Amino acid sequence: MTRQIIDLSVPLQNEVKADPPGMEPTIDYVGHEEGVAGLVASFPGLRSEDLPDGQGWAVEQVRLSTHNGTHIDAPWHFHPTMNGGERAWTIDEVPLNWCLQPGVKLDFRQLPDGHVVSAAEVQAELERIGHRLSPLEIVVVNTSAGRAYGRDDYVSRGCGMGREATLWLLEQGVRVTGTDGWSWDAPFVHTQKRFAETGDASLIWEGHKAGRHQAYCHIEKLHNLEVLPATGFTISCLPVKIEAASAGWCRAVAILD
Repeated sequence: MTRQIIDLSVPLQNEVKADPPGMEPTIDYVGHEEGVAGLVASFPGLRSEDLPDGQGWAVEQVRLSTHNGTHIDAPWHFHPTMNGGERAWTIDEVPLNWCLQPGVKLDFRQLPDGHVVSAAEVQAELERIGHRLSPLEIVVVNTSAGRAYGRDDYVSRGCGMGREATLWLLEQGVRVTGTDGWSWDAPFVHTQKRFAETGDASLIWEGHKAGRHQAYCHIEKLHNLEVLPATGFTISCLPVKIEAASAGWCRAVAILD
C-alpha cells in the first residue's frame, strides 16, 4: 500500500498577504558569495579561493512572530488559565500525542465570510459525512479563506468557529482543531461590526476563549484542505518547542495510507 503525504502548511515568505499590516515576517537571505566571508573568518589562514568555486555558506536571518505561518496555538495564547482555573500550558507543555492523530475535515466553504459556526452546524456536517467523533481526533475546518491565501482579502475571509461549536467539539474529546483561515474565530473585521452593534464583548474571540473551560490547541493558516477526504487520514502537527511560548510553528501534514 502506498503512503501519501499531503502538505497542509503555508511557507514563511516575504511580502505575502497572510497577516495584518505590521505583523508580517521578514526573511533576509545571505547567498553563497556573501557567506564566504563568514566561513573564511572561522578558519585563520583560509582564503576564499581555497574553497570550491570560492563559495561559502547560504544562511537566512528571520524575524517573525510565533503566529506567522502555519502554527499551533497553545492554551496560554487564549487565556492565563484553563480547565476552570489551572495555569494554562505553553507550547512546550502541550502533549505531543495530541498532535499525531486521525483527522476529520469539515467542509464549510459554502458559509459566508464572518459567519460564526454553531454546534448544530458542526453536527449536521458530521452527519453529512457519516462520521462520529472519537476522542483526540483532529478536526480541521475548510473555509473560503483557504483559496484566498496570499490575496489582499485573506485575513477577512472565511467563517469562524464560535464558542458553542468549539465547546461541543471539546466535549467529544477533541483536543486539537484547525482552520485554513487566519484565525479560528470569525475574522476581526466582522466581529468588530457585531460588537459595534451590540456592545457584547463575549462575541470577541469567543472560540479561542473556550479554552478557559477546556484545554485545547488549534492550528491556524492550514493549506490544501480542499484536497483532503472527509476522513481516512492522519494529521501530524508537532510544534516547534519554544520555551514558555503561546504558539509554535509546525509543518502540518496529512498522511493517507
